[in-house]
Amino acid sequence: MSNSEGKMRFACTLAFCAIVVHDLPAQDWNAVDSALGRKGAVQPGEVMKYSFPRSDLHVSARGVKLEPAFALGSWIAFKRMPDGSMAMGDLVLTDEEVAKVIVKLQEAGIEQTALHNHLIGESPRVMYMHISAHGDALKIANGIHAALAVTGTPLKASAAAPTAAIEIDTAAVAAALGYHGRMNGRVYQVSVPRRERIVENGMEIPPSMGLATAINFQPTGTGNAAITGDFVMTAGEVNRVIRALEKNNIQPTGLHSHMLNESPRLFFMHFWANDNAAALAKGLAAALKEMDVSR
Repeated sequence: MSNSEGKMRFACTLAFCAIVVHDLPAQDWNAVDSALGRKGAVQPGEVMKYSFPRSDLHVSARGVKLEPAFALGSWIAFKRMPDGSMAMGDLVLTDEEVAKVIVKLQEAGIEQTALHNHLIGESPRVMYMHISAHGDALKIANGIHAALAVTGTPLKASAAAPTAAIEIDTAAVAAALGYHGRMNGRVYQVSVPRRERIVENGMEIPPSMGLATAINFQPTGTGNAAITGDFVMTAGEVNRVIRALEKNNIQPTGLHSHMLNESPRLFFMHFWANDNAAALAKGLAAALKEMDVSR
């Protein structure tokens, strides 16, 4: 091993389920890809993320049939740290799958950091399990695969959803919101990182590992859209954001933690509305102004 390789390996050992891409030998990434049955996507902060859309589920909420990219996407992200790899993720599960998945994850040394709802009134009911692991990336990947194998999650990667014609004016949404997003199939997705550094166990966690406010728009006809996602807030911001959302007819649907030892302490608020997309974007912008986010 060259000196530069040794330095890169040392810099990548203490981590989550996220992996520094240029530090990880190609054959190791190939092994992780193989274990998870798909290629990962490089994210900002030298993170590798794997997505598992729950295309097997047919979930509706308040008359809206949910697209996988809107609220039904399991994922796991890796980042290399000084003592191994750090992993964080969020698994979308049915009630019947939860207990079986916990058993498999615990057998693999993968910890659960939260289990809760994100939506209200959906059918069938969906639970969200947040997870964390440190250690060998391939071992973690094998544990994730074993857990997903006891669910209905499609384990064979499917072709990326084509960008479809969308019935909302995304330019108007971006202008009202103050942030631009990207299309994922028929869903317009926006990510807004916080301004300050987030640290867990002494290591900085990039926003791309689930620590950025996520806002999703799914068209529901004639310029309208359903919205969901989660605001990532400190304690002092929580009720200011609630008031801003309620003032704009956006309903909070969940308030909880996703992690165990982060600093500063973070709270995640999920939300729902179905109305004119640009008007909802203005309401979301009002809530973002109550937070310390990147402008």
